[in-house]
Amino acid sequence: MRLTPSLLIAASILALSACAATGDRGPQGIFAPGDPARPVMASIETVVLTDPEVDADDPALWADPRDPSRAVMFGTDKSDGLYVHNMDGSVRQFLASGPVNNVDLRSGFPTAGGERVLVAASNDTPGANGVNLYLFDPATLMTADYGFLPTTYVPYGFCMGRRGDAFYLVVTTKAGTVHQMSVADGPNGPVIGAERLLTLGSQLEGCVVHDDADTLYVGEEDVGVWRFDFNPAGPSTATEIARVDRVRIKDDVEGLTIMRDGGVDYLIVSSQGDSTYPVYRIEGDQHIYVGRFAIMDGPEIDGVTQTDGLDAFSGAIGPFPEGAVAFHDHEDAPNPGQQNFKIVDWRDIRTALGL
Repeated sequence: MRLTPSLLIAASILALSACAATGDRGPQGIFAPGDPARPVMASIETVVLTDPEVDADDPALWADPRDPSRAVMFGTDKSDGLYVHNMDGSVRQFLASGPVNNVDLRSGFPTAGGERVLVAASNDTPGANGVNLYLFDPATLMTADYGFLPTTYVPYGFCMGRRGDAFYLVVTTKAGTVHQMSVADGPNGPVIGAERLLTLGSQLEGCVVHDDADTLYVGEEDVGVWRFDFNPAGPSTATEIARVDRVRIKDDVEGLTIMRDGGVDYLIVSSQGDSTYPVYRIEGDQHIYVGRFAIMDGPEIDGVTQTDGLDAFSGAIGPFPEGAVAFHDHEDAPNPGQQNFKIVDWRDIRTALGL
């Protein structure tokens, strides 16, 4: 008998509940020592026919606010470069940038040729560390190289932010440092502003800027999630938001993203050690844990494990009228050695968690 998606989800809830009670490993190797991770399924996955061993890591979603059907997803390959995917998962474009790791974007970036979407990704090429910059043209849906920012340190994680008309790059490192700098268009390409340095105690990677709240969240892989004031002139102290307790979050802390839904903001965390995603409702300085979910095998698309990067898009994008979340998947069954990205309808996550 072929199970319908609703029956599959019901079966998954029972399996995960049993795991929570016994401490055993459940479907897709998900360990649930605390509250059960609510199951959801992916609606779209990426397919790269030209490379059987994509070393994927981090996605970034974009949609045209005037026509959300015009949408793409950027995805890094830590061996070869940056992919641009159509919303059916197919490849639209590939930029051979080398080992790019984390990617992020901000729309409305002013250039001499008009407004573009600024896309950037951390690059840890030995002896040539830095950040690759790209310009995405909303009119043509094509991406072009924009420049390269060399760094004196080895970049690892990366995210972007915006404060009014100012755009910022944020780079994190395995040494526990966070580097924040402004970027603007100049006559000969990007111009980088003064650097702000923040520090935590150990290896960092995932980060996300909540532009509306002027807040930067950073994941310290073995410790937890921290919040900084994003104002370059603001305090440099870190506030703990969530800790690796191996109940709600199992190390490593990896990707972080913000979903805005109906006036409510949520912080979503990749708990890589148990392949689950804890969700926190942001209420000013408070972060209220509302549950966690896992991405299970569906009728056609496999589940997701060991996620590095993830990205939420708030609002209509492609076939998703109320938003979507994209995830790195460490093992794209049944293709050994192949990693890819999965996209989940935000409505399914919201329903699963009762939000």
